[in-house]
Amino acid sequence: MKISELPFSELKDQLKTEGLNFQTGPFAIRLQTQEINVVRGLQELYGDFPVCQPDVFVDFHITLKNPSLLRRWIRPQVVCLFDGEAPFPPLSTEQAYPLLETCLNWYIYAEVYNFLIIHAGAVEKNGYAAILPGKSGAGKSTLTSALVNRGWRLLTDELTLISLTTNEIIPLARPVSLKNQSITILKQFEPNVCIGGKCDGTAKGTVAYMRPPADSVARVHERPLPKYLIFPRYKENVSLSMKPIDKTQAFIHLSDGLVNYAVIGLSGFNSLTKLIEASNCYELTYSDLNQAISCFDELMP
Repeated sequence: MKISELPFSELKDQLKTEGLNFQTGPFAIRLQTQEINVVRGLQELYGDFPVCQPDVFVDFHITLKNPSLLRRWIRPQVVCLFDGEAPFPPLSTEQAYPLLETCLNWYIYAEVYNFLIIHAGAVEKNGYAAILPGKSGAGKSTLTSALVNRGWRLLTDELTLISLTTNEIIPLARPVSLKNQSITILKQFEPNVCIGGKCDGTAKGTVAYMRPPADSVARVHERPLPKYLIFPRYKENVSLSMKPIDKTQAFIHLSDGLVNYAVIGLSGFNSLTKLIEASNCYELTYSDLNQAISCFDELMP
């Protein structure tokens, strides 16, 4: 069963009581909340995700709730609990859904050590996968979203998981985070794109999330090998530039985006070495999404 197949009232009641188990990539999540913004966001953006059986082993147990009874009525706030602990301070209830996505990312950052994790988007087409590392503001999520709306499969927009044994990319096709002007840029690029409601006033400004394509969610068990490492950088009014870089430059560029590299030790070093050796590496500077996508398509054999 998919989340979208649950009537809204049933979804709301289950989240409020025993919680809902659902699968996202390699992880099973149990979510409990009565925050209506989260219920709506889950139905709208996670509709194609499978519901798990109540007795399934759960990787992360997440609860979103009011920090106190008083806060339910006076300046309502929400706090996210992970196994009973709150890693972030309470936020206004308007930010409940972005808080859920932030906490999911944080839990993967903090708790997952059986993959090499890179702060990067990743897409695939015709069996060839491209990893797009980049700092916040580099335009990787905008470019990832545009590629996904032009025939590329979404693997992830935020956390690229690399198998330590096979070096395959482990798909994690969750909703894509868009911030500030990226929301408008993507809507202009693809008017029919499904983007949830905007949330203003977060630590990163205005945020909204693009629903992952059903095909990408359905194919999360297909694990491609990486073929390209492409470091994107969005700049207004610049000419497109796609230039190859050597492996040493690629390693230096990646160093800022390695999430758990120092923790997993030798296996992480071996995995990273294999990744760079197997990849064609490029720097991409762009301002026009159509031109950038043409560059990606030209890489395909």
